[in-house]
Amino acid sequence: MSSRITAIRGMNDILPVPVKDNPITTGRWQQVEQVLRGLMQQYGYGEIRLPVVESTPLFARAIGAVTDIVEKEMYSFMDRGTPPESLTLRPEGTAGCVRACLEHGLTYNQTQRLWYTGPMFRYEKPQKGRYRQFHQFGVETFGMTGPDIDAELILMTARLWKLLGLEGAVQLELNTLGQPNERQKYKEELMKYLSAPEVYTLLDDDSKRRLHSNPLRVLDSKEPQTQFCLDLAPQLVDFLGEESKRHFEELCGTLNANGISFKFNPRLVRGLDYYNKTVFEWTTTALGAQGTVCAGGRYDGLVAQLGGQPTPAVGFAIGLERLVLLLEALIPRTDTAEADIYVVAGDEARHAALLLAETLRNSLPELRIVTHCGGGGFKAQFKKADKLGARVALVLGGDELAAGQVTVKWLQSGEQSTTGRAELAEFLKQGLGASA
Repeated sequence: MSSRITAIRGMNDILPVPVKDNPITTGRWQQVEQVLRGLMQQYGYGEIRLPVVESTPLFARAIGAVTDIVEKEMYSFMDRGTPPESLTLRPEGTAGCVRACLEHGLTYNQTQRLWYTGPMFRYEKPQKGRYRQFHQFGVETFGMTGPDIDAELILMTARLWKLLGLEGAVQLELNTLGQPNERQKYKEELMKYLSAPEVYTLLDDDSKRRLHSNPLRVLDSKEPQTQFCLDLAPQLVDFLGEESKRHFEELCGTLNANGISFKFNPRLVRGLDYYNKTVFEWTTTALGAQGTVCAGGRYDGLVAQLGGQPTPAVGFAIGLERLVLLLEALIPRTDTAEADIYVVAGDEARHAALLLAETLRNSLPELRIVTHCGGGGFKAQFKKADKLGARVALVLGGDELAAGQVTVKWLQSGEQSTTGRAELAEFLKQGLGASA
């Protein structure tokens, strides 16, 4: 007997109903996706759909060859071409979006406001809110230099929390990384400080490794001893030029004017090498260690780094699993019904029941109408209607079929009445509050 095949570790099924290992349902996902699509329409952003597989050098050049993502986490493989080429399942969306814009000429002397959504892949230790296949919603903008577009993206995310009922559940953290030359001077001073023997001996092993490959990432460390050392470390803000300071001050002023509260976090550096100036994160304490729900920032050098003309750019990404988990934790769904109307039929009325349901779907497209299939008596069919959470059952038996009528039973109250088939749609509109 062959062994049972299961899903790959860290790659989860999303089902219409909650199960023990995964309480997230497709209904909750659809709710979030609907809100996100409406939000993008409000702001005038256009959808871009990107390949799941890209050339491996794209991510090495964009993300940085010495980052954990490229060194340890990417799913890469050789394709079957001649000569074979290294391909990678995308670990994030920004690089692919920039590649697409360059390939199709969307950045030259233009502004673009784009969004995308879909699965990303990283080989990580699976835990709550962190999976090997995870889903991101991303926004990328190109061609706008001022802090006003940075502010628009933060205002957009603040509106999202309001639409989802998560105001107060997430907090905004904000920092500026300045320009590359300013950051380079800071890196040199930071390395000098962290390399001093009295400091170096206190660093955790991961920070010691990062010190020579990507020293800014040491600022991300959660180890208490390393954090203690960082309290006395040089501050990036002290290395910023006037233009970088002005950009950040204007951004903060706009957020204050719009009532957006934030915390200045000088250790917020983001995990990818391509960021400059503004970086931000929306975090929560409701998900344990995986507290970042949304993160983004400005990356003015990436388009040129990938072969295009210098182009200002800023964007953000939301981890959809974390967002859905946050909603489940704070605002459990109360409406879990899978049907509004359930059509119950005797054996002699099976064909008529399907025809009735199709006619009602024409008249009441906003309602979920399920026709019982697969046989079974009336008692079993009513049990199924209750299980799906239907509000009303439509009964077609021999008597109704002969009289050209339908029995309408309201499942919560138990009340029932009989109406003609021609009048049924209007009768249901009034009873269910459906739109005409």
